[in-house]
Amino acid sequence: MAHIKFDSSKLDKFVHDNELGEMQAMVTAADSELRKGTGAGSDFRDWLTLPTDFDKDEFARIKAAAKKIQGDSKVLVVIGIGGSYLGAKMAVDFLHDTFFNYLPDDQREFPQVFFAGNSLSPSYVYDLLNLIGDRDFSVNVISKSGTTTEPSIAFRIFKERLIEKYGLDGANQRIYATTDKQRGALREEAIANGYETFVIPDGVGGRYSVLSPVGLLPIAVSGASIDDLMQGAADAQTAYTDENLANNEAYQYAALRNILYRKGYTTELLENYEPNMQYLAEWWKQLMGESEGKDEKGIYPSSANFSTDLHSLGQYIQEGLRNLMETVVVVDKPNHDMDIPSEKDNLDGLKYLEGHTMSFANTKAFEGVTLAHTDGNVPNMSIHIPDQTPYTLGYLIYFFEVAVAVSGYLNGINPFNQPGVEAYKKNMFALLGKPGFEELGKELNQRL
Repeated sequence: MAHIKFDSSKLDKFVHDNELGEMQAMVTAADSELRKGTGAGSDFRDWLTLPTDFDKDEFARIKAAAKKIQGDSKVLVVIGIGGSYLGAKMAVDFLHDTFFNYLPDDQREFPQVFFAGNSLSPSYVYDLLNLIGDRDFSVNVISKSGTTTEPSIAFRIFKERLIEKYGLDGANQRIYATTDKQRGALREEAIANGYETFVIPDGVGGRYSVLSPVGLLPIAVSGASIDDLMQGAADAQTAYTDENLANNEAYQYAALRNILYRKGYTTELLENYEPNMQYLAEWWKQLMGESEGKDEKGIYPSSANFSTDLHSLGQYIQEGLRNLMETVVVVDKPNHDMDIPSEKDNLDGLKYLEGHTMSFANTKAFEGVTLAHTDGNVPNMSIHIPDQTPYTLGYLIYFFEVAVAVSGYLNGINPFNQPGVEAYKKNMFALLGKPGFEELGKELNQRL
């Protein structure tokens, strides 16, 4: 039995009894493309076995580096964008209390973990430098090439601050580079300056990289167990190998969302009822959007955080355009629970909830919303996770990764490339005056 549970029982009015079975032949073909490497993008399938086939010596170095950072730094600044940022941010948020990064130093066991290089906002960088102040900090810069604009600018700035504070040699001991094994500007700089380095595996794309050193070092620095994280993913790797839809809930999810997509449900909302799971949805949106949004097709990934967004998006979901499907990640046992207090006057009308807990109310909100949205003709699926532990997160990460890979092949696209991402970069380089883009720059400036 899988550690997490996929529930499609509320799809009865949207998917006929025979439809899932009719998908079996296509799922079998997609599974073969994925497992045998006959599908498009086969060079980027190493994430499939990453939970069990990883460099154990490097893994030990990651834990040693995390311990060093915990001992000499109050803050770790993680510099990266896209897959070099979202997975680690998601995991740190998911695995810790909501206000983990807000606790003062005298109440902390582990460093604060902040992220930079994921935008071009000067205010964000200034504010982060101001927050760090005179405190000790280290930097983990993550880039396969070392030339991506956003993280490269941020790295220059934080490196300069490290050198000002610790001198060149001291700064070099506080920079950890996660980059290509053999080539690239960051690899060259790391060798020249003696940075400790970790490898981004060649066969693992950015959005699939959270279980590689890309995500593991920041997660370990935060104090979460990366041993448990990888064990959860390893057990999921075993659980989701059967091509038979009856036995593989990750494949069921992939097949059902494709059935719904073909019926006009072209937008999928990933939803949760825990505020510290907001970045789970942000990570999921990159995983799904970059994997499936190609050739003028693909399910559009969006998200909502309940019950908060029920007071803003709830009206649209209930009665707006009927192109939405919902997938809810439900935590069966929250990190903490709170009793609802009794009050004599009952002015707020909550007496009927006295004797219950906030978790009870949250669960009933989920159940009520599911029934209301289903009645409003919005297909609903749910993924129940038992808790918010590293083991469970590793399991959930693998569930989504293998599901979107199969889903991509079901839709006839390469789930491992992202050719459209380069379009904005060319225009940005041209407008910034990067050498080699002069003619395009002239054209674009005339259009502006």
